[in-house]
Parts: sequence; structure tokens; C-alpha cells
Amino acid sequence: MSATIATVGWQAAQRLWRTPGAKLALIGFGLFVLVALIGPWIAPYDPFARLQLANGEPARSVPPSLEHPFGTTSYGRDVLSQVIWGTRRTLVVGFVGALVTVVIGVNVGLVAGFAGGRTDALLMRITDSAYALPFLPFAIVLVGILGRSDVVLLLAIATLFWRTTARVVRAQVLSLKQRPFVRAAVVGGARPRRVLYRHIAPNVVSLAMLYGLFLVTEAVIAEASLSFLGLAPPDSISWGTIMFDAFTSTELNTTWWWAFFPGLAIMLFVLCMSLLGRAYESAQAHRWESRQP
Repeated sequence: MSATIATVGWQAAQRLWRTPGAKLALIGFGLFVLVALIGPWIAPYDPFARLQLANGEPARSVPPSLEHPFGTTSYGRDVLSQVIWGTRRTLVVGFVGALVTVVIGVNVGLVAGFAGGRTDALLMRITDSAYALPFLPFAIVLVGILGRSDVVLLLAIATLFWRTTARVVRAQVLSLKQRPFVRAAVVGGARPRRVLYRHIAPNVVSLAMLYGLFLVTEAVIAEASLSFLGLAPPDSISWGTIMFDAFTSTELNTTWWWAFFPGLAIMLFVLCMSLLGRAYESAQAHRWESRQP
């Protein structure tokens, strides 16, 4: 089953690479991932170090220059180094959150669509309940109860963001389970689990990958939002925490670069992921059109 799903995923990635406009987004995405992987080795300074100028004075609120391309904070810290270091935590939370969410959503959709009846009704009512909960208030309450940590943030994301994936996968399964190859497997005595994960699941992988791309964007924005509200773990660094420090300082009006560059990083990453999602969607649409007689 895993080999079949991996094959489907690889074929989808190949179609994505051949889609116009996707290469630029993939290059941008690859650069973000590269920075996240090697950030500690390429950052020019320690992100928490309070730097000094050549004359020995603290390097506070230094505007962008050759020595400090993104400027420094009012505490004398290098903004470029902070943005580079913050890339790792932001992307880890985004990708792990999206992965967990997709796994939950796909499994809920598979079971609901295939089982039908009371099981379907129960799972869809739970999904409706998840839609009724606004994310930010829910996450704030959760952090207030369990404390500030990445695990709590991922728990908040996984608890609510799976709902759309589950609905879409369920709709796809309702159609797939009427197909001859699924009926043949059921008549042949295949167990429900085998039918679900061997015959139906590979046909929803492409759909799950599409929603996974958009969920990465949502998870990154969610992490930035909560970090901006001061709900990040103590001593952590991400794009959101940098903006939180900037807005809680008293010198933001004169140090515009402090919040501008992490905000720009969020915008560019979201743009790359959105372009990837749209390109992947176009590739899938072209695939289905080419199958039509």
C-alpha cells in the first residue's frame, strides 16, 4: 500500500514540475527549506547576541547596511540572523502541522465515506463541530491551559484544520466506492481495511497532497499569528516571535525594518506555497482532461 501511494505521489510531483509557473515556486520553496536546514551555519551572527559597533557602542536600531543587511533591533541584535534562524521553527511547525492534519483528515474522510450510515453521520457531525470553533480563541484557551510549547501549537492546528480535508476526501470516497474495481474487491472478500488503504486511498493521494500544500500555508500563518500574540514557547525564535518583539518595543516607528523583513519572509513563503498549490491543481485538472475520451 505504501509503495502504491509513494508511486502516485512521485508521479504527481513529476506532473507538477512540468507545469508552467511551478518551477519558480519550487525554486523559492527549495531556498526556504535550504535556509531552514543550514541556517545556523550561514547566519552571520548569533541571533540573541547584542552586537557592538566598531567604536564600541551598542549596535542598536542600526538601519539596513552592508554589515547588517536587515538592520538591527533596538536590543542590538542582527535581524537577518534572526530571520534565518526563525525559518527552521516556522517551517517545522508548518510542515509537521500540515502532515498531522492531512493524516487525520484523510482517515476521517476515508472511514466516513466508506462506512456510511451512523459512522458517517457521527464523523460529519464532529467535523461540523470543528468548523464551529474559531482557531485563534481556541488556541489561546489551549495555550492557557496546557502552557506555551510547540506541541500545544501543533495540537491546536491538528484539532481544527483537518475538517476541510475530511469533507473533500469523503466526497471523493463516496464516488470511488461505486467504481467496479472497488466493488470487485468487496465481492472478492477483501477486508474493509484492505479495500480502504489498498484500492481507495491511492486514488485520493493527489487530492490529499493538494490540500496538504495549502495546509502548510495555513499552519505557517497560524504559527506566526500565535507567536505574534506572545504565545510562543519562551526563548524560541520564529518569524512570528521577531514581529512580536518588534511590536512590543517602543521604537517600531523608527526601526521599520525589524518587523518588515520577517513579515516579508512570511509573505514570500505563503506566495510560493500558494503558487505550488495552484500549479498542482492545474496539473491534476490537465491529467483528468487528458483521460477523457
